[in-house]
Amino acid sequence: MIIKALRLGLGQLIVLGDLATRPAKMKRAPADQAAVEQAAGNLALYQFKACPFCVKIRRKLHALNVPVAMRDAKNDATARSELESQGGKIQVPCLRIEENGQSTWLYESKAIAAYLDQRFAV
Repeated sequence: MIIKALRLGLGQLIVLGDLATRPAKMKRAPADQAAVEQAAGNLALYQFKACPFCVKIRRKLHALNVPVAMRDAKNDATARSELESQGGKIQVPCLRIEENGQSTWLYESKAIAAYLDQRFAV
């Protein structure tokens, strides 16, 4: 019981710390931002709100100004089921990439951050 309370408290501190120190968004020309938003329509991030690795990816998305659909794999049974059945395991963060009619499930925050930098950092 005490450990659960500590974990909850630490999770809230992580979320608050993220909000307080969030980086500035990348500025792009309107046409370039529209292209980014269209490309991001094929992405979804499966995450837990207080997971430090998920916070890292949300901060990266914010900094790159990439709007991605967020799926709460902790509190949303449908998202959790999709992550497990289609992605293969319940591990967050996980970025689902839809391209050419196929889904790629990218795990590990380092790999996701590298993908986002390669695709959206100009």
